[in-house]
Amino acid sequence: MSKKMWGGRFSLPTDKFVEEFNASVHFDNRFYKYDIKGSMAHAKMLAKQGIISEEDRENLLKGLEQVLSEIEAGNFEWKTEDEDIHMAIEKRLTEIVGDAGKRLHTARSRNDQVAVDFRMYMKEEIIEVQALLAELLKTLMQKADSENAQLMPGFTHLQTAQPILFAHWIMAYFQMLKRDFTRFADCLERMDYCPLGAGALAGTTFDIDRHFTASELGFKAPTENSLDSVSDRDFAIEFLSACAICQMHLSRFSEELIIYSTSEFSFIELSDDFCTCSSIMPQKKNPDMPELIRGKTGRVYGSLISMLTTMKGLPLAYNKDMQEDKEPVFDALDTIKASLKIFAPMVEKMTLRPENMEKSAGAGYSTATDLADYLVRKGVPFRESHHIVGSTVAYAIEKNVDISELSIDEFKRFSDAITDDIYQYITVRASVNSRSAYGGTAESSVKEQIKKAKKYVNEIF
Repeated sequence: MSKKMWGGRFSLPTDKFVEEFNASVHFDNRFYKYDIKGSMAHAKMLAKQGIISEEDRENLLKGLEQVLSEIEAGNFEWKTEDEDIHMAIEKRLTEIVGDAGKRLHTARSRNDQVAVDFRMYMKEEIIEVQALLAELLKTLMQKADSENAQLMPGFTHLQTAQPILFAHWIMAYFQMLKRDFTRFADCLERMDYCPLGAGALAGTTFDIDRHFTASELGFKAPTENSLDSVSDRDFAIEFLSACAICQMHLSRFSEELIIYSTSEFSFIELSDDFCTCSSIMPQKKNPDMPELIRGKTGRVYGSLISMLTTMKGLPLAYNKDMQEDKEPVFDALDTIKASLKIFAPMVEKMTLRPENMEKSAGAGYSTATDLADYLVRKGVPFRESHHIVGSTVAYAIEKNVDISELSIDEFKRFSDAITDDIYQYITVRASVNSRSAYGGTAESSVKEQIKKAKKYVNEIF
């Protein structure tokens, strides 16, 4: 005969390998605080509704407190034979309080129990992720503010395009990560509904109060459909999607930190405590932290794809496949939190190499567009000015000089519209500060971006 708590239907014990394959207790024990909290709320509701006695309620609450203490003291043994965290805690609770422990599962199922545990866990973890994101946003804003006048080249296709401010570059990542912050907030909003009381799939015959348990557990309201309540994992998928997008942003940022710290670029230097040295080449300073963050992006993507694949063909309601929902979330969560914890101090401690950045900002004929805009303001149609500037750049390349080094007579070979005032427009600094339209790279525009960023950071802290 089976010794399982659910084993009345079975005449044979579970095969040993099947038992190990089936068990989730060794990873879903992360939920222990939430499982106990959910059980406490359930016990209070059952007593309030007259489904169990007040004496049972008090015994259950004391017993659950003892189980919590044992777990947190490291005195609780997680056994494969208990299958999952719910059965492990209920088994120990029953050992402590006797028959009252057997009454706790009245009007609930492991299906709604794991769903509420998972949501409570995710709600707290998302707040932690947001706190780490807020710290990184603050760091980016401060870095931009302290280096607001520093020039650097802007790139398209990884080719020098137009000069920009370093602060403008940093603030681009601020905007990406700000969107990530709001994505996690949106996820939290849709997750804030309590599935406890949905039962196995169809609700319960007992006169329960789901609004009470939802409020007791800090949810906005109970979920509205019992079938959906136990089969929904949208909240986990949405969280993984937000993680994947955020990790992608960190990966892009890492890629540029790696490139800009090379000897070929030498725009920045990462602090020694975020780098390692080669085991054979003593001169090497390897940007291992941004490389690892870039590399770990793949595993976060993998977690999202794993969850989508698990859920894509499941019929209603609960299916055992859904036991595979937790480990991808745990892995992605651990990865995004570790990446964010590293990123803020790494950016804060990195130093700039202004001479190299400014020199590079003027290379590659980066002010050619300014010459084209100058001609347009002189009445030359843009397409014609584009052709004129292209010819001018080709000439400068042939002479191996920058366009700012051409004489006025040389300029006039390509257009009579060019006069002596051209030199006011084609310096790197003039190029940057001429782009003062909203959101542009001019110092005045970037200062406005930073001002708004400060306000936003103050609001989220």
